[in-house]
Amino acid sequence: MGSEPDAEMTSDTNGPAPAGGTMRAIVQDAYGSPDVFRLARISTPDVADNQVLVRVHAAGLDRGTWHLMAGRPYLLRLAFGFRKPKNPVPGLDLAGTIVAVGSAVTRFSAGEEVFGTGEGSFAEYVVAPEDQLARKPDSLSFEQAAVVPVSGLTALQGLTDVGHLQPGQQVLIIGASGGVGSYAVQLAKALGAEVTGVSSTAKTDLVRSLGADHVIDYTREDFADGAHRYDLILDIAGNPALSRLRRALTPTGTAVIVGGEDGGGLTGGLDRQFRAVALPFFVRQRMTFFVSKERAGDLERLTEFIEAGKLTPSIDRIFSLDQVPEAMRHLEAGEVRGKIAITI
Repeated sequence: MGSEPDAEMTSDTNGPAPAGGTMRAIVQDAYGSPDVFRLARISTPDVADNQVLVRVHAAGLDRGTWHLMAGRPYLLRLAFGFRKPKNPVPGLDLAGTIVAVGSAVTRFSAGEEVFGTGEGSFAEYVVAPEDQLARKPDSLSFEQAAVVPVSGLTALQGLTDVGHLQPGQQVLIIGASGGVGSYAVQLAKALGAEVTGVSSTAKTDLVRSLGADHVIDYTREDFADGAHRYDLILDIAGNPALSRLRRALTPTGTAVIVGGEDGGGLTGGLDRQFRAVALPFFVRQRMTFFVSKERAGDLERLTEFIEAGKLTPSIDRIFSLDQVPEAMRHLEAGEVRGKIAITI
């Protein structure tokens, strides 16, 4: 995989982006396998009034990037581009240094280190709205900070805003060893819950190290065997039948479905989510799903947990920018323990 030659421009990893200059970026011209990713040199983005320009030091790879790479489920294409992605540069998570700010920006200035989200973060520079960024926790490296935003926000909002977690509750995390799950286990513990994590045999040690009180190896045990019931279930990209989730809930418990990798090509896991919210009104159990929001206030909440030593990113591997296809194949293989970081 090679980049396009550019004799007039060399990468400056420390200085500001040159006006009208170019940068290295991963580009995707079509939907498909990781082979659609290529390293190219493209124009550095312009900064709007409410945006900042960030020199990206590291980015995070999450399952959402896979969906946008593959263009599946097909319903996503209605929003992100029918034949190819509207934004050809993938990536959302980021950590880096601000090099320029728009005229309406009040929260940041050039030189500050930040983390958060910005479309097209698999590049040397990215523009992002100031309300999607927060100051990088001092205790984290850029690689650690870059893998926090999307998964950390999803875990936090799923547990608190949607799941209404209360101290002392019994919480079940399905997919506890993945990106969102690794944060959810730690956050649920920090919020005072008794946590049970579900994972494969090879990853039970990771889930225990994250602080889970109990670990279920789904290849040997069934979380819905009726032996235990939970006040809150966070089902992260799982595929258990809704009847099994209900069987594992207390009579008034809540199940929050996050993502979903099974189902048909048109709707994918969304079909199960739609059926969950259509349960009869007389059922006291609550089943719901949500789409996380990119909010600076929640990034600052995550920073509080990080600085208090209650939340630590778990990085499986770090890849360079030109290794993004390899990183995506590693994600597809289902072998990731925690998160993948891309250093730029």
